[in-house]
Amino acid sequence: MTDRRLWSYKEIAAHIQVQPDTVRSYRKHGLLPEPDLVEGGKPYWFADTVRAWVARRPGHRGRRERAE
Repeated sequence: MTDRRLWSYKEIAAHIQVQPDTVRSYRKHGLLPEPDLVEGGKPYWFADTVRAWVARRPGHRGRRERAE
């Protein structure tokens, strides 16, 4: 089953337990995947896109993501 909920910086930050500004910085430095949707100039990512990115992140091994 796919999770097509759209997440903003705020939801991504909560998921990886950082501040939204940290997630914005990740995007600015090319560390986030391209947004799945941009609406009104604001980027959004599918929850599955974020989860796949989290699984590939350097230093992620052995760390648990926040359960939804």
